[in-house]
Amino acid sequence: IDSFTRLLGTFLRKYKNGGYSIQDCENKARALKSGRRAKAFLNIFEPLYQEYQKRLGERIDFEDMILRAAHYAEIGRYDSPFHHILVDEFQDISQSRARLIKALKAQHADTRLFAVGDDWQSIFRFAGSDIHLMRNFGHEFGGNFDGESAVHRVIDLGRTFRSVDRIAFAARRFVLKNPSQIPKKVIPAGTAKKPAIRIVDTEYNNTDTKLREVLTNLSETGDANRRKTCVLLLGRYRFVRPENLSELKHQFPNLSISYKTIHASKGLEADHVILLNAASGRTGFPSEITDDPLLDLVSTETEPFENAEERRVMYVAMTRARHSLTLLASVSRPSDFVSELRGEAEYGIASGDTNDAVPHVCGKCGGPLLPVPARNGRIWYRCGHEQLCGNFVPACSACGKDMPSRERTASEATCSCGKKFPACPICSDGWLVERAGRYSRFLGCVRYPKCSGKAKLP
Repeated sequence: IDSFTRLLGTFLRKYKNGGYSIQDCENKARALKSGRRAKAFLNIFEPLYQEYQKRLGERIDFEDMILRAAHYAEIGRYDSPFHHILVDEFQDISQSRARLIKALKAQHADTRLFAVGDDWQSIFRFAGSDIHLMRNFGHEFGGNFDGESAVHRVIDLGRTFRSVDRIAFAARRFVLKNPSQIPKKVIPAGTAKKPAIRIVDTEYNNTDTKLREVLTNLSETGDANRRKTCVLLLGRYRFVRPENLSELKHQFPNLSISYKTIHASKGLEADHVILLNAASGRTGFPSEITDDPLLDLVSTETEPFENAEERRVMYVAMTRARHSLTLLASVSRPSDFVSELRGEAEYGIASGDTNDAVPHVCGKCGGPLLPVPARNGRIWYRCGHEQLCGNFVPACSACGKDMPSRERTASEATCSCGKKFPACPICSDGWLVERAGRYSRFLGCVRYPKCSGKAKLP
């Protein structure tokens, strides 16, 4: 099935789930200034939808079940006996389900609605959930009393029976960076005596090694009662699942190891959680994959806060852990979320390896210069803003690991191994090394040909 057919199928489900009409979509297309593409798409979609409904005949699809139930309740064909309505997982409610609830509630003046949900865990917008329904609960579902409308009350269920304080408080701080999230107090399940969140830096060729190191550490600090320690590997996508998962289970028999996507892990918990592939990029985390703009015609309004839903996905990942959370973070493609956690002391993050030093600062754009191994084994320092900057510097020729650095006015660049080099007179990142010219030897910048700085040999 080609991508256009998949787009039509997704559009059709969201169209029915939201109870839209073609006129609704046309109005929204004008408001969004979607142009001729939207008009052409709707010209194709309208007869396709009519034919789809025709072929259904007397049958109903999944969306019809909710819509027809709501319609029967609205016109009185269904006489509701319910005076108390309880809705669980309310953060995932869609417009069609909200319509059904309102129709049931309207049949009796004394109907009470009790909704249980957590807007911090609203991560299913792609399936039709509308977080605005929960954030505007009183306006949408509230009652009328003594001349007032939108009457309701909120009961804060802030106690967590899962995560220790250093995870629970860090997760709360992280998700509330979005001011639209509903604030609430959090009472943790226990107190951790040491940092519970660790960041372990990985390179493209050592991710498996780093994962084994983390599992080895968890295996050595297992349960004294010989209960298998539960370890949950999480990924933003299915493809992140380790290919050697069966091998890892065999290698660590005292660990109960499983893999889930973050979305599939909702409601689950584990002693220890390891988040894989915390990197930037299209299929990184936060994800940079965007839906086709045509789906905006049948979707709830987007949130203005950057990566709002991805931030909630990260919150769900963090709060699956009882005792510890480990993030395997890419050095060459650092995740914005990891950079945020690492950059603020209030999160209480521990580094999982020897990369505790403050990263070198790119003299070109001010970003971090991060070590990346080349295929020949050499280390290069590349700017973390790879796609925008592109600055790179080789490692020290003496130790091959660290990068010589200098103060702005210094005449020498000094490496942590003790080796000193003449500073480049042109760029702020480079230093001079001996090179062979056409007529004689001279000192040239290590960033050549990006930088043409040079000097005569003493």
